[in-house]
Amino acid sequence: MHAVPVQHATSLLHLERLARFVDPLPIPRVLAPEGLRPDPSQPGRQIDFYRIALAETPVRVHRDLPPARMWGFAGSVPGPTIETRGQEPLLVEWRNQLPSRHFLPVDHTLCGAEPELPEVRAVVHVHGARVPAAGDGYPTEWTVPGESKTFYYPNRQDAALLWYHDHAMGIERLNQYAGLFGLFTVRDAAEENLHLPAGKFEIPLVVFDRIFSADGQLSYPISDTPGAPWVSEVYGDALLVNGKLFPYLDVEPRAYRFRVLNASNGRPYCLSLSNGQPFHLLGTDQGLLPAPVELRQLSLAAAERADVIVDFSQVVGQHVTLKSQAFELMQFRVAAGTRGKPYRPPARLRPVVRIDPAMAARTRTLTLNNYMDGHNGRMLMLLDGKRWHEPVSERPELGSIEIWRLVNLTEDTHPIHLHLVRFQILDRQPFDADEYLTSGALNVGKPVSPGPDEMGWKDTVRAEPGMITRIIVRFEGYAGRYVWHCHLLEHAANEMMRPFEVVG
Repeated sequence: MHAVPVQHATSLLHLERLARFVDPLPIPRVLAPEGLRPDPSQPGRQIDFYRIALAETPVRVHRDLPPARMWGFAGSVPGPTIETRGQEPLLVEWRNQLPSRHFLPVDHTLCGAEPELPEVRAVVHVHGARVPAAGDGYPTEWTVPGESKTFYYPNRQDAALLWYHDHAMGIERLNQYAGLFGLFTVRDAAEENLHLPAGKFEIPLVVFDRIFSADGQLSYPISDTPGAPWVSEVYGDALLVNGKLFPYLDVEPRAYRFRVLNASNGRPYCLSLSNGQPFHLLGTDQGLLPAPVELRQLSLAAAERADVIVDFSQVVGQHVTLKSQAFELMQFRVAAGTRGKPYRPPARLRPVVRIDPAMAARTRTLTLNNYMDGHNGRMLMLLDGKRWHEPVSERPELGSIEIWRLVNLTEDTHPIHLHLVRFQILDRQPFDADEYLTSGALNVGKPVSPGPDEMGWKDTVRAEPGMITRIIVRFEGYAGRYVWHCHLLEHAANEMMRPFEVVG
């Protein structure tokens, strides 16, 4: 996408002046339940209950900077990790204790952020969770400060790294930028029987980029259009891991399991180790792959997750940096000692039965569009050419299988997320976007199959420019209204998000 002129209200932080690798990597705490409550779906059963506040939270992102004003869950950014097991439901009361005014630039011209609405609103979505529609965090079902909502999470799904974040219509981009996100880990016996590194040898890495002013406070860019501060994309030069700039982690000369989330508004990452050593990818968004994949680089679009094994047994006493292209994210400090035996991950992880395309009841062709909005002269992003408030056009039947062809007519890679469901990537097919826009003809080239790193269950897929990305989805779990959207949060805000309804 073409750059949009933006401005900042204050001078920006010079990152090159900050000392690197002076702060230890924070590890988000695992939240303990407050007690038990009745299971709303099974009379007589008691299940874990959590009460989590959304509130203003000062965060010290670097030793040499003052605390930055942020919004977090339960007093931290990222929020604490909710850890549960498949088939064991839980309840969470999400309590909105945020200020009544936003400290980031709300654009009241955006859908869902109109000036007559409360300036601060929030609703929590657990990304990747198979939940009833009432607990999914529908973007317009928000609370205001002083209110709360309790959501039920059945957890009827395989082990996977999910995450929770704000999803309020029109201001999700600002609320997440402010810090409203955290991890939600589902475990099960099948995963535990693999005896992967666990306990202190399993480390979450939540990666996100931000822009900071010279005094160490969050800065969010605005357009040069008076009264309409929205910008199409936000890419910060400050890359944080678990809420710290340039942290370090002391590790033993052995294998570690890292659970990685890209929590950026839009920035993709291409992760590698400074010494060039390979690592093993075990899983993606919705859990384990069929078999480990050896990589030297790992691509993660916004909202994607990765389950990675890094073996430090052969780099005793060395410092190894985690990088994303030219950026340094964090440093691993490997303890001195004797080299251990190299780690070999299990040859087989978890069966992933491929869905036969012949089983699909329907194939939908859905475009990803950019338009110039004549009303205010800025870019408008849409799914299938439709705005948010237009009637629901995707109404799959509960239990049915569909193929969705995502036809990308833009110059961007869009990470497309479907709520409720998991899916598999079938292929990507090149096509001539100009010809399609001129004549409506959709002539495709030779399909490109997903690599072994994309052969697991997904909930977010990279729809690349000039390609038709085909996914196959089984709409299982629950009937009701959900959403699908681009997870570039600035795109979703204007209006690259649509409802779909699973019909029971």
